[in-house]
Amino acid sequence: MDRTVVAYVIYLVVSIALTVWVARTLSRNGRVFLADVLRGNEKLADAVNHLLVVGFYLVNLGFVALYLSGDGTIEDTRGVFEALSTKLGVVLLVLGVMHLANVYVLNRIRRRGALEREQVPPVAPQDWVQA
Repeated sequence: MDRTVVAYVIYLVVSIALTVWVARTLSRNGRVFLADVLRGNEKLADAVNHLLVVGFYLVNLGFVALYLSGDGTIEDTRGVFEALSTKLGVVLLVLGVMHLANVYVLNRIRRRGALEREQVPPVAPQDWVQA
């Protein structure tokens, strides 16, 4: 079997396995964070969590598929390792950046909600109105 094909197969198997593992881990552990962001609305937190996982799979698996094409033929075993390390390293960086972006956006939403809950009226009532 051609070394390039072997490298592609290894790349696909490892990339897909990493994507599934990261998505499951983030989904399981991110549910509590989402419930806090969404003020305890468990049903909405579950729905948002599921949508985030689906989007995560689509973006990452799409990137893995697009990044599959190689720069050339791999001649030796060293070339297999070099190609795999480059491709898997980029996939891991993309997974990490996506995770940090999600956490950043959700944290901003949570902070905004906390600020809204803590705000007091801008002016205290000064008089009562007869109805």
